[in-house]
Amino acid sequence: MTILDPAEMRSAAEEQAAPAGAGHTAAPRPPASKSFLDSFFQITKRGSTLAREFRGGIVTFFTMAYIVILNPLILGGFSAENAPTDVAGGWLSAAQVGAVTGLTAGVMTIVFGLVANLPFGLAAGLGINSFLAVAVIQEVTWPEAMGLVVINGVLIVLFGATGARTAIFKAVPKELKAAITVGIGLFIAFIGFVDSGFVRPTKGGPPVQLGNDGSITSIPTLVFIVGLLVMGILVARKIQGGLLIGIVATTALAAVVEATMHIGPGSADNPGGWHLNTPVLSGHLVSAPDFSLVGQFDLFGSFSRIGGLAATMLVFTLVFTNFFDAMGTMTGLAKSAGVAHKDGTFPRLKSAFIVEGMGAVVGGGTSGSSNTVYIDSAAGIGEGARTGLASVVTGLLFLGSMFFTPLTSVVPLEVAAAALVVVGAMMMAQIREIKFSKFAIALPAFLTIVTMPLTYSIANGIGVGFISFAVISAASGRARKVHPLMWVVSVGFLIYFARGPINVLLGA
Repeated sequence: MTILDPAEMRSAAEEQAAPAGAGHTAAPRPPASKSFLDSFFQITKRGSTLAREFRGGIVTFFTMAYIVILNPLILGGFSAENAPTDVAGGWLSAAQVGAVTGLTAGVMTIVFGLVANLPFGLAAGLGINSFLAVAVIQEVTWPEAMGLVVINGVLIVLFGATGARTAIFKAVPKELKAAITVGIGLFIAFIGFVDSGFVRPTKGGPPVQLGNDGSITSIPTLVFIVGLLVMGILVARKIQGGLLIGIVATTALAAVVEATMHIGPGSADNPGGWHLNTPVLSGHLVSAPDFSLVGQFDLFGSFSRIGGLAATMLVFTLVFTNFFDAMGTMTGLAKSAGVAHKDGTFPRLKSAFIVEGMGAVVGGGTSGSSNTVYIDSAAGIGEGARTGLASVVTGLLFLGSMFFTPLTSVVPLEVAAAALVVVGAMMMAQIREIKFSKFAIALPAFLTIVTMPLTYSIANGIGVGFISFAVISAASGRARKVHPLMWVVSVGFLIYFARGPINVLLGA
């Protein structure tokens, strides 16, 4: 059932008001001339056609389809040796993650199209999945981490249903919102550089260096560089599905390189090998999806394992990341689709927020990570998509992708790393929203941006940014610029940063 508040009911009524014949004396077209799809999705009312909606939905899928390959490589692996392992030594199967990635993206994109009637695709969010794989599972198990994602989604649904989401959004300065996005972009890019071997730790001296002793010495890292340039060129030339094409092309190159040079997997004895999986197809090309991960989450286990304070701060980080990324993305896409109102809102705003929050709940429940709206949907909008029919088409294609999860085993991490760097570069575009000429804004924004990659933590970046903004603004006579909610959250982060000494003092 479509969830609408009174304002949205008025918006929906406006959508359904027949404009035919406006300004003319001719009689309007008879209702029978419209198909069910046209009437249900208001295709003609929004100036679109069935052909544009189908074409837009297909293009959106191909621009987003890389997530079906990338998400399993970030969250899972093909053995315990090449997968991110949690504190208990647990790991996720890449094939199983690939299946639930397609399942969740397909279901939630279809639901979003039917309920919100907007041409937006949903899938596992880049940033949150990396945060889970790199940071969260260092403290909790995978089921416990996905339980935190579910809690995060429930809170976002509540925020959307009560209208609190808009109020919280207004409490944070736009410059900090932009800085968080930029910081996450750098964090993702840094992960890509490290995973590819482009950046490595040194034995002494600087913390990191270029390759080995300042030079590129491995073939897999060279494949990463080629992939980065190929994807960058395709995106720069605005080729539809540029990332997906780049991943496929570079994977083909990697497979040829492996077949001719027999590089093999990386190890202590083979430091120049492939970082994660070797680009060789093993098994069948098509297989039945394995949904064993569905329901494999522990809702409150993390609170018992690491304590209420630490678990709460992890939830806060997930909520904040999900919250602002989706808010900005949906606003921008609505403007691109020409359905946004003058104040930046758009039809069925509340419904869109609720369904987007449900994407996090379902994503955690299937162990595929939080699902959110993708900015890549702009490609489908550029092809003419204006309604939820395009989302339904995209969702159906995602469901079909579940049968091709064996392909994930062919893509080496070096290729996935190149895509991460490109996505990180895309997120950097938000830096234009920051006024660096005002130092009271520039320093907190800068600290937010650099702290995330340098400490390998999104939470640290948000906390440092919030605290510095509140303190500097108050000390420079701009205390009124700080929303009370900012003070509350800043105090929470101070406690979070000092939790080690606090635990010692409490005898924990």
